[in-house]
Amino acid sequence: MKKAVAFLLSLCLLAGLLTGCGSGAQPAKSQKISIVTTIFPLYDWLREIVGGSADSVELTMLLDNGVDLHSYQPNAQDLVKVSACDLFVYVGGASDKWVDDVLASVQNPDRVVVNLLDLLGDTVKEEEIVEGMEAEDEEGEAEETEYDEHIWLSLQNASKLCGVLAEKLGEIDPPNAALYTQNAQNYTAKLDALDAQYKEAADGAENKTLLFADRFPFRYMADDYGLSYYAAFAGCSAETEASFKTILFLAGKVDELGLDCILQIESADGSIAETVRENTKTKNQKILTMNSLQSVTSQDVNNGASYSAIMGENLVALRTALGSK
Repeated sequence: MKKAVAFLLSLCLLAGLLTGCGSGAQPAKSQKISIVTTIFPLYDWLREIVGGSADSVELTMLLDNGVDLHSYQPNAQDLVKVSACDLFVYVGGASDKWVDDVLASVQNPDRVVVNLLDLLGDTVKEEEIVEGMEAEDEEGEAEETEYDEHIWLSLQNASKLCGVLAEKLGEIDPPNAALYTQNAQNYTAKLDALDAQYKEAADGAENKTLLFADRFPFRYMADDYGLSYYAAFAGCSAETEASFKTILFLAGKVDELGLDCILQIESADGSIAETVRENTKTKNQKILTMNSLQSVTSQDVNNGASYSAIMGENLVALRTALGSK
């Protein structure tokens, strides 16, 4: 309720900022093309597509302080940026429901909005609960279908979406359309090469099962390469504490499958993974971290973080976890 009230107050403030308290004034328009994205992967894809045109483009990442997509609440400044930009790119899942209110509250006929889940259409996957996973508490009537938002963790999705984003940017900025297309082609060639390395790792794996003592946002990745998984929580779960029943189930699967590694995501403190390990027979599994790219900060960007580099680091962890040659 507090979040809802804060959001409504932000919308009211947004309306005041954009209308100049009834004067009809609009925010000053920059000569640069303004692009706003929600999370880091989308930001980095567009940074690659923009390439040498960076001086004529203003690129903004809203979630730049480490908060992940599932708990983000926009402030008034964020709302103004979204309302006034030339191109707004967002994932489009349940975590982005606030976008509908913003777009409806402030009309901007020149703004191009890209919902990535809509672009992927029927290939978007529903959130799933697999054996042994903690189910979230359900109250009242059944809610509408919830889709897995973590589309960026599929390199195949990334390659496809970068091509579309280059087209959208070219429509906004025709003089540089050919440059955007070429940059996208160069970049997707790198992503496709990395995708081939992932496939090679999966094909050469001693086992094809991942076990996460954590949330599992990597379903798109797992499906791309024919991998199965067990996890404590679904990818979009808000749960942070696993029951002892779940701990014992995961530990039992480690023993049953002879797994050498237990995985977690970058935001974990290691406690669940360590507890699972302590309940296995050998208690000697490696605990590995795979980065879901949900908590990359502006400081990380300044320090050289990139989508392709982080996905490359994930490949190293994946090879170890799968026992790939």
